[in-house]
Amino acid sequence: MHIRLINPNSTASMTNQALESALRVANAATHVSAVNPTRTPVSIEGSADEALAVPDMLSEIRKGEGEGVDAYVIACFDDPGLHAAREVAKGPVIGICQAAVQVAMTISRRFSVVTTLPRSVPIIEDIVQAYGAGHHCRAVHAIDLPVLGLEEDPETAERLLIETIERAKLYDRAEAIILGCAGMSSLCDRLAKATGVPVIDGVTAALKIAEALVGAGYVTSKVNAYDFPRQKGPAPADVDLQLRAANS
Repeated sequence: MHIRLINPNSTASMTNQALESALRVANAATHVSAVNPTRTPVSIEGSADEALAVPDMLSEIRKGEGEGVDAYVIACFDDPGLHAAREVAKGPVIGICQAAVQVAMTISRRFSVVTTLPRSVPIIEDIVQAYGAGHHCRAVHAIDLPVLGLEEDPETAERLLIETIERAKLYDRAEAIILGCAGMSSLCDRLAKATGVPVIDGVTAALKIAEALVGAGYVTSKVNAYDFPRQKGPAPADVDLQLRAANS
């Protein structure tokens, strides 16, 4: 089987790091490839960045469809464009947030999420709620370090993550921790060892779920919601003029 990991931002080093994490857990017979667009934001930190990243991410999925890719992993914790991606792809499309939440709910009763910037906290809270895990998620914490800071200052990142996880264990009574950024994936094992709590990396969780779904023969349903997008031409010129006049 061929699983493609798509990093929606344009930072190749983050793509490579996520690929390394995926390869560590992939079955020997699984081919894992990784790509990232080149014209998207260098990191995704907020809803505007997500919106800018989605069109090129969908283009990468269309390319993958032509190359026979069996499943996709969207390697951004906000799961940007996940529903749109499922409309475009025949096979499963797994968001790393949804995958991590499913794992956390399986191995614990209550968990917390540790992410990068405070602006990501309400976004993640909304996503977790949408996935039906609001009751199980005790809190979402930010270490107040930009996404690219995870690579630029890994020692500080690891220290802040350990401190935050320890507080989540104590005050949230969290039984598991989800890493709320794909850029944290390389730290997962060390954080679990340092804190003594299960630490879940969405990249590896999504990769294993994708393998399981493809291996079982599951594909994305094309009944109603995730049906392929309807083919449409450009808006007629007179409609375009009417819209411009209405907005002027």
